[in-house]
Amino acid sequence: MNTNLLLKNIAKHIDLTTEEQELFISMITVQSCKSRTILLHATEICKHSYFVNSGILRSFTINDNIVEHVLNFACEGYWIGDMYSLLSQKPGNLFIEVIEEAELLLLSKENQEILYEKIPKFERFFRILTENSLVANQERLLDNLSLSAEERFEKFCSKHPQLVNKVPQKQIASYIGVTPEFFSKMKSKMLHR
Repeated sequence: MNTNLLLKNIAKHIDLTTEEQELFISMITVQSCKSRTILLHATEICKHSYFVNSGILRSFTINDNIVEHVLNFACEGYWIGDMYSLLSQKPGNLFIEVIEEAELLLLSKENQEILYEKIPKFERFFRILTENSLVANQERLLDNLSLSAEERFEKFCSKHPQLVNKVPQKQIASYIGVTPEFFSKMKSKMLHR
């Protein structure tokens, strides 16, 4: 199991001793997934936080008209999960799907609670992740209210250049809140400027 990327991610926010790193790693499980694997279905209880060692994932919901709404993408070095379900341990609303073949490092809710007791600084680490997620979600909500579709797409491209050519266009359209048809016309117009 290669945990270098995960330990670098953690080291951005907290310092761990060698013993603490070893205890943490002993609580992680590895999962290799093929593309199109659904890791979590809506109505299931989210039991893990997923760290992306390699590959690309997305979280999305499906409305009553069977239209997908992409909430997040996670690529190498990112965490993903259904935060509502994970924290409340109630059935969630999100699907989590592997877009590009992935190696994931999983931390169960149960092991996360054990970490909080044995290594209290992990509470700080996950608080920072939660705060960063809250800030990003608020920023995205405000962008959807105040920016044009073109501006939202440009912002997506600047924030996630590694995803632009790897993620299906219809999923990017969903993420920025437009139909695939509108997205195609908008992108064509932007290229001809």
